[in-house]
Amino acid sequence: MQAAKDKVISFHYTLTVDGEKVETSREGGEPLWILLGHGQLIPGLEAGLEGKSAGDTFEVTIAPEQGYGERRDGQTQRVPKKYVPNAARIKPGQTIVLSLKEGGQRVVTVQKVGMTTVDVDLNHPMAGKTLTFAIEVDLVRDASEEELKHGHAHPKGDGEH
Repeated sequence: MQAAKDKVISFHYTLTVDGEKVETSREGGEPLWILLGHGQLIPGLEAGLEGKSAGDTFEVTIAPEQGYGERRDGQTQRVPKKYVPNAARIKPGQTIVLSLKEGGQRVVTVQKVGMTTVDVDLNHPMAGKTLTFAIEVDLVRDASEEELKHGHAHPKGDGEH
């Protein structure tokens, strides 16, 4: 079976940027499970998985516009410390996750920590970078009705998240 929109895919990956390993699913031991075509991955990785089957191993190199976008200047914001998790322990250069008023979350990079505020760069830490993923497809299967309704994969196929 080939990976396509509305198929559940599990795969292991290793991400490298500028020749340096950034992260891998192998360290946790569990593959990543996604419902293809539902915006759970950056566009370049979704496109790279299309047409692949269980057992396929391949590399895909993704330009910034198909990844996390180009870096944009002037994307800094001052945030009151009360809205920053673990504000007392953060340091400039760290990436943190902020909850947004509209719901959802955003990964940001700490620029400066003041007495009552934290300055953050709103660009994704991987913005402007070319990403290389080494992929090993573990499984491709049809999505269940429930997975399609929920818009994401259930690894055990039983509705458990």
